[in-house]
Amino acid sequence: MKVTAQALNRATLARQLLLGRESLDVQDAVRRVVALQAQEPASPYIALWNRLSGFDPAGFDLALARLQTVKATLMRLTLHAVHAEDYRTFREAMEPTLRGSRLGDPRFTASGLTADDADVLVAELLKYADRPRTAAEMGGWLEARLGAPMESAAQRMLRQYAPLWHARTGGPWSFETRPSYVAADTPPVLADPEVVAEGLQILIRRYLEGFGPASVADMAQFALVQRARVRSAVSALADELEQLEGPGDTVMYDIPGAPRPTEDSPAPPRLMAMWDSILLAYADRSRVIPPAYRKHVTRMNGDVLPTILVDGYVAGVWRPVDSGIEATAFHPLRGPVWEELAAEARSLIAFLAPRDPRVYKRYDHWWIKGLPSAETRLLPGD
Repeated sequence: MKVTAQALNRATLARQLLLGRESLDVQDAVRRVVALQAQEPASPYIALWNRLSGFDPAGFDLALARLQTVKATLMRLTLHAVHAEDYRTFREAMEPTLRGSRLGDPRFTASGLTADDADVLVAELLKYADRPRTAAEMGGWLEARLGAPMESAAQRMLRQYAPLWHARTGGPWSFETRPSYVAADTPPVLADPEVVAEGLQILIRRYLEGFGPASVADMAQFALVQRARVRSAVSALADELEQLEGPGDTVMYDIPGAPRPTEDSPAPPRLMAMWDSILLAYADRSRVIPPAYRKHVTRMNGDVLPTILVDGYVAGVWRPVDSGIEATAFHPLRGPVWEELAAEARSLIAFLAPRDPRVYKRYDHWWIKGLPSAETRLLPGD
């Protein structure tokens, strides 16, 4: 069966709850979308605001406080918020990538410690982190344990490798800039290759449920794992997956019966969070980002700006300013689209007001440096 680029776009939007806001419990929503990119604390909240009708951020606060949703270093070696019950499997799937990138990082190896040394340290560190511990507390514990100073970069590599959750520290979006950590309540099994392989199969199946159809390259990009591992996992899942022919004769895979709406399904405008997962979940990012706009959205240092989605594709960027939402379109937009964006902006302004009206302010320098603009409008609140 052949599937077009436009159909792929609509499949992603449907599975990511972006064809229409849905009435779901926060926990169900997090599981549906698989994972929420979370290195910027506000982004999971704005991602859920885009996807859920009547979203109450207090419900997400509570899920994070109760560790029903957890924040940890996972896919693409970045922070994600995932359902607590998914964490163990996802972490097992990511073990080779995290082990190689963190314990093989020159900043860690310069400490003189080996990966075997790290295994011993991690086991003891998890016992120490039976309650929330700050980075400074963990650093003090490590230095006392080693009897020598340990560079902060090496400590960071070790913390990112260890199966630790970020503990809620407060602030408008549950996490402040200085993190605290707590041990995962059910530690993943990291030393068993069969468990790790099975974990990747589960992660790939979940990825396809939330982002499919997708190619092997897309799956590898989503998790940042070797394509050979993905091919092995796809082979093991062969009886459970449907094979499709994508644009350019690309072999793609999907879950039989998963939502694939028609190409002409309407896609309402959205004001997307920084680092929203749909912008990063594919090797072929033209599924959502027109190639000409990619460099404007994904900056050289890796920042992924908050974007405007029009008819399912990135059409510009936005930022809060003192008097509303400043929307910058990369190409001309029709009047009715601007009206819909204005309604979204009013809702977003009201959503941000009690917590952080100037969310993402520290990224204003990208606007100061200049962005291409066919038109920029100030969209005010009520």
